Amino acid sequence: MGQNDNLYQLQQPADIKDVLSAQEKDFDCLPCRLMGSAAFTGLGIYSYASGMKQLREREREIMKSGSLVGLGPRRGMIYMLSAGLVGLGVYRLRY
Repeated sequence: MGQNDNLYQLQQPADIKDVLSAQEKDFDCLPCRLMGSAAFTGLGIYSYASGMKQLREREREIMKSGSLVGLGPRRGMIYMLSAGLVGLGVYRLRY
């Protein structure tokens, strides 16, 4: 009789709330969050520093090219990319 009870339990679908709460409990460890956060934040800082350095080095070349995308929009794109990556780092640390 005991064996049939176990078989019956296995055939029944699990309650979704129980499954999600059990999964959430062991979802992410602190070292994983710290490493992910450091990686995203470091990538954001590096992309800002590297992008601005390259813009300063190629400023004259960009101005002479007559491109529709001048220095302002390029700086803005670097700011947005860097801020987005740092934001992902902060998000990764918190959640």
